[in-house]
Amino acid sequence: MIKFLDLQKINAQYATELKEATARVIDSGWYLLGNELNTFETNLAEYIGVKHAIGVANGLDALRLILKAYIELGVMQEGDEVIVPANTYIASILAISDNRLQPVLVETDINTYNLDISLIEKHITSRTKAIMVVHLYGRVCWSEELETISKKYNLKIIEDNAQAIGAEFSYQSTVISQQLLIKKSGALGDAAGFSFYPGKNLGALGDAGAVTTNDDELANMIRALVNYGSKQKYVHEYQGLNSRMDEIQAAVLDVKLRYLDIENQRRREIAQYYCSHINNEKLTLPLITDNCLLFTGNVWHLFVIRTSKRDQLQQYLTDNDVQTLIHYPIPPHKQGAYASMNNLSLPITEKIHSEVISLPMSPVLEWDKVEVICECLNKWSDMHI
Repeated sequence: MIKFLDLQKINAQYATELKEATARVIDSGWYLLGNELNTFETNLAEYIGVKHAIGVANGLDALRLILKAYIELGVMQEGDEVIVPANTYIASILAISDNRLQPVLVETDINTYNLDISLIEKHITSRTKAIMVVHLYGRVCWSEELETISKKYNLKIIEDNAQAIGAEFSYQSTVISQQLLIKKSGALGDAAGFSFYPGKNLGALGDAGAVTTNDDELANMIRALVNYGSKQKYVHEYQGLNSRMDEIQAAVLDVKLRYLDIENQRRREIAQYYCSHINNEKLTLPLITDNCLLFTGNVWHLFVIRTSKRDQLQQYLTDNDVQTLIHYPIPPHKQGAYASMNNLSLPITEKIHSEVISLPMSPVLEWDKVEVICECLNKWSDMHI
């Protein structure tokens, strides 16, 4: 069986360092809000290119805390609207509704599976306070048009960077003539939420997440909110949460952060091979608009293809010992949790959710297995349907 994702093999690469890191925490006798977290936050902030990185319990909390902090700072209030892509994991929307804000779902770009930025402006009302972009599957969702819209309407831009750590956006500087500037996802907007769920490109050995920002006031507020709304022990200024990254996860993540760029590059090489060697007209591959996007603007957390015969393809691959997953079978607006949205018509998003299937993708996926997957897909035909 070709595994979809072999976490054991990924972590085995760094087993000695990981065991040393966890032993160091155990021996220290200090398990929360200590040196390991400080070190990881410093290194993560430097890697992303921001002033602040705050470790939190998970990726959902990262987004929840950003919005909660903006409410505490008076930037938003209950009932305000946050624009969010319709095609996303439900956590993006849960973070909004959990803060009693109103998610406004915007249709998807069928070519990128990300938010269709050209549709944003017509959804803006007097209650709109932010745009949440999701760098889905590892692909950066950003443009100068997005920046222009945010400035025109004075909107915060929040990045859901759960799947795209290490991806970059390149653009020409308007200040320094002809100079190409590069920013990493997580440093593009006003604040960003990260997930370090074990299966992510940078994965912990359990749940963990982070917030990044250049906003000092926002960072200070979030640091208080993650720890029961307290800046000083037993003094609680805000109605906060308990959402702290523990020392073991911080130590583990700091080890794995050193290898992230190498692992992301391996993912790009596999994606390049898939794109070059899968030749089956029944399958829709990710659209590669330019080489820059392939090599810097996408870290290929997932390699997602589409077919109208998705279930049949998945069964065929299973029969041929290739493990696949579906990200995600039901769009958020069709979930029972959001029954009030069930009548929304978002045909592109619904088409994506009914057709996508994720192929094996990881930095430890061997070339011979990549070749087998491509050969298997190229042989799939009507006789298998």
